[in-house]
Amino acid sequence: MTVIRNVQVELSRFRLRVLVASLVVLVCFGLVVARLVYLQVLRHDDLRAQAENNRTAVVPVVPNRGLILDRNGIVLATNYSAYTLEVTPSKVTNLEQTIDELAKVLDITPRDRRHFKKLREEAKNFESLPLRSRLSDAEVAKFAAQRYRFPGVDIKARLFRNYPYGELAGHVTGYIGRINVAEKEALEESEDPANYRGTEYIGKLGIEQSFEAQLHGITGVDAMETSAGGRATRRLASQPSTPGDTIKLSIDIRLQKLIEDLYGERRGALVALDPKTGEVLAFVSKPTFDPNLFVDGIDQENWQLLNGSIDKPLLNRALRGTYPPGSTFKPFMAMAALQTGTRSTSTLINDPGFYMFGGHRFGSPENERGGIMDMRRAIVESSNAYFYSLANELGVDTMHDFLKPLGFGQITGIDIHGEVRGVLPSQAWKRSYFKRPEQQKWYAGETISLGIGQGYNSFTMLQLAQATATLANNGIKHPPHLVIATQDASTRVSVPVPPKTAENLGYKQEHVDFIRRAMVGVTQEGTSTRVFAGAGYLSGGKTGTAQAVSLNKNEKYVASRMEERQRDHSLYIAFAPADDPKIALAVIVENAGFGSASAAPIARRTFDYWLLGLYPNDEDLAAVSKGQAGAPIGKPRLAASVPWPPNAPGSAAVAAVSAASASR
Repeated sequence: MTVIRNVQVELSRFRLRVLVASLVVLVCFGLVVARLVYLQVLRHDDLRAQAENNRTAVVPVVPNRGLILDRNGIVLATNYSAYTLEVTPSKVTNLEQTIDELAKVLDITPRDRRHFKKLREEAKNFESLPLRSRLSDAEVAKFAAQRYRFPGVDIKARLFRNYPYGELAGHVTGYIGRINVAEKEALEESEDPANYRGTEYIGKLGIEQSFEAQLHGITGVDAMETSAGGRATRRLASQPSTPGDTIKLSIDIRLQKLIEDLYGERRGALVALDPKTGEVLAFVSKPTFDPNLFVDGIDQENWQLLNGSIDKPLLNRALRGTYPPGSTFKPFMAMAALQTGTRSTSTLINDPGFYMFGGHRFGSPENERGGIMDMRRAIVESSNAYFYSLANELGVDTMHDFLKPLGFGQITGIDIHGEVRGVLPSQAWKRSYFKRPEQQKWYAGETISLGIGQGYNSFTMLQLAQATATLANNGIKHPPHLVIATQDASTRVSVPVPPKTAENLGYKQEHVDFIRRAMVGVTQEGTSTRVFAGAGYLSGGKTGTAQAVSLNKNEKYVASRMEERQRDHSLYIAFAPADDPKIALAVIVENAGFGSASAAPIARRTFDYWLLGLYPNDEDLAAVSKGQAGAPIGKPRLAASVPWPPNAPGSAAVAAVSAASASR
């Protein structure tokens, strides 16, 4: 009985173990089934996408950058395709040795090596970096024959930016350059960082920078099937890129070239506007630079030449250069006197050739006749004494409050980055500008020199041109702008860029008419009579001579005894035709003396071109560029007869670019 009982116990235990084991197997099988259901049903779409990603690669398709045109459709910035030798450092075992071996096959210059080293410092190790650009077909074939020797090295076809006319309007177009670390970080934080995937270049200056969003376009994508080794085998799907918009400027590049040539080797700036619209017709800063130098990254030698030059060619003088306006300020002072009721047009002031105030003698380097001055004669003959006394009557804050709406010392809002404000002084400005209490007090003697555009006054030629255009347009101020239209590269539909709303400053028409007539008198019987003799139109203007350096007390200015860069600046403001102005400008020639000697002759040729279609002959152009001409010398040419395009130094690809532009 005991044996039977033991067998039954063991049998019960065995059955229990079988049951437990069966339950464990069932649970495990259930878990497997649940996992399969989870993977195959619940996560089917997600895992399928991951599987697709394991065999596909998404490659960004960089869009063609938009063109930049002048108002007549002349191409100022475009693209062309060329081959580039590129190296991916992460795929190269010995980088220096590889470059040395490449130099035996292709011409690799020390400059190429320095440029490549600089790019490596700025880029990630897995990026493909250009070692040589613009390879010829023969060089491409030569490398292709030995490509097997150079893993991590490849030939790529890239689009290159080109500025066909080199230095011409360099400050306006600006340039593009390789995206640096700071720009990458900014793009990553932007609203659409994916749009710059694959893009290596970005606008750095001028229109290229200010209209980057429109010029860049929309990046496309290619979904590529890849092998186990990561090599693309076929395209699975494609979303094409959208080319950037074409930007059409208001400037006339032929006029721009004429003015730049009129400057010659001299320094200065000129801004010409359409007073009825605010369109910028010319935007000149001299000296200028060739934007093509920056496209691939400027080399150290050229950078030192530009950045270290005493002439500061990288400074956009029209936008960022600030100068005292000199006597060109006087018409605006006269308008302030009329509008505020401080003086009438018939108020008489004696001008003995100086003005005494507080025991100090305020003189003038200009050779004035002196005598009894009313407002018109004071403007026509540029009487300093008249405007010294007017400044004293107005006071600094009244002058500030009247001149501020004209745009002096203010941001004009032009559609290009980098504009500076300049200085339109007031008592509040001085208190905020200076730190020490004894420097913050405004002295009455400081007001006197403001009346003739000296002292703390410091404005850009853009501000002076806008104020002149406002006066010419009966007190209606238009914000200046460079871009007048954009054009879709695909549809070629042109969309005008609406200008900003104009502002009526509320001047009395009789006051505007008086000031404009007085400025016409400047060209007919005043300081610029000789320059505008024989002109086929009537214009209004005002010469100006502004100090570049301060003189010591009782020190007399003698230009021949001063170093060239310490001599006075030559300025001129003008509008034409007098009865219906179509162009207004402000021009400065640095350290060139009286306004009638250097600045006014440039204004005369500018008006001749714009209003009459006349172009100076070679003799006249050479004389103006050296400050040795008044009225035109000899017979001018018809502007239509002057060949275009001109020679474009620094632009070897002009012919190819023109063909590429025509085909777009």
